[in-house]
Amino acid sequence: MRSKIKAELSPENQLQQLIEQHYPAVKTAGFHLSPVAGLTGESWKIVSPAGNMLARHQSRERRHSGVERQREHAILRHIERQSLGPCVRLSSPPWLLVEWIAGTPLSNAAFVSAVGQKALSQSLARLHLLKPSGYPLDLRRQFTRYWQHVDRRRLTPCWLALHQKMMRRKLPVPLKMALLHMDIHAGNLLETETGLRIIDWEYAADGDTALEIAALVRGNGLDPHHQDTFIREYAKAGGYQDLSLFRQQVKRWLPWVDYLMLLWFEVRWAQTADKKYSEWAQPLRVRLFGCVHDEHVKT
Repeated sequence: MRSKIKAELSPENQLQQLIEQHYPAVKTAGFHLSPVAGLTGESWKIVSPAGNMLARHQSRERRHSGVERQREHAILRHIERQSLGPCVRLSSPPWLLVEWIAGTPLSNAAFVSAVGQKALSQSLARLHLLKPSGYPLDLRRQFTRYWQHVDRRRLTPCWLALHQKMMRRKLPVPLKMALLHMDIHAGNLLETETGLRIIDWEYAADGDTALEIAALVRGNGLDPHHQDTFIREYAKAGGYQDLSLFRQQVKRWLPWVDYLMLLWFEVRWAQTADKKYSEWAQPLRVRLFGCVHDEHVKT
């Protein structure tokens, strides 16, 4: 009965009860909850005299998008000595409470600047020197999960053929396995008093380090010049040293990243009906199967 009542509460009320139960001092001192804006939402900032935290919720929609808070919790514990991401404060499914990092999100201009690229390459090189977390990224499994939740009305013959091709295609043999963040962009990088910090680790998992860079390149639309500059900085910071081989490996991963992004955008469109996801997916459709416009794709 108690679990049924809890399920019927709104996420905000659930979070309020969680704080009152686990942080009586915070309850006594008083606290304030506010939703945090972002692409995926379902995060709340907790402001209190005892300190600020970020609460991340595990909903059914987030699970369909590939998010598992228990995995995120384990990975944040795995990296906690590196000062790369936030520290975990509490894990109580479906909630994960982490440190609120005070800082300023990197601007897009700063992200592609020489200073920004150097700082990011150093952070990623440090991350990739860690032992794998034990949570491998299974791209085919992720493709299958996403495929189950796309809008069936948007499927076309060329998309069906592409999906079958990607499911049969042999994955690149990894050059170096490590823990990957897999969602690096300016908004997930904070400039703080102690240096660059990385937030939003919900897609982090173990994989080939070249896959991380391929995701960074595609996710941020880096042109060949900025891509080459970053790979060089990454090598200087302790990343993969054979530049020619690493460039080739990044290129091998690009189609996999493209399809992963396409499916993610389509799942988010099915969940939200927000046209921006369909718009972001269209260049990927063009790149992957040449459908500049397909009248069967419902927008």
